[in-house]
Amino acid sequence: MGRIPCCEDNVKRGQWTPEEDNKLSSYIAQHGTRNWRLIPKNAGLQRCGKSCRLRWTNYLRPDLKHGQFSGCRRTEHCQASLCCRQPMVIDCCSASRPHRQ
Repeated sequence: MGRIPCCEDNVKRGQWTPEEDNKLSSYIAQHGTRNWRLIPKNAGLQRCGKSCRLRWTNYLRPDLKHGQFSGCRRTEHCQASLCCRQPMVIDCCSASRPHRQ
C-alpha cells in the first residue's frame, strides 16, 4: 500500500561519468525535461529519474553559474542573512563587521 518505487534495482549509483553527462545533456537538448521518470530509460542511462533530475538541476544546466560569488553578491547575501537572523551565514560576514569578530 505504499508508493511505487521510482527506479528499478539495477540502477547505477555513485559518480557520474562524462559519457553519462553527455547522454543526459543531449537528450534534454532534443526532448526537454517533461517526465524525469522516463528520461533515463529513453536516454540510455542506467540511472534513477531523480538522480538525472538532480544532476541536471545542480550541475549540467546551461544557465547555471559556476565559481565563486562576486564581492557584490556576497555582500547582498550577507545583508539578507542578517535581516533574517541566520546564524550560520552571519559568520561569513563577521570579518566585515568589527563588532562581530
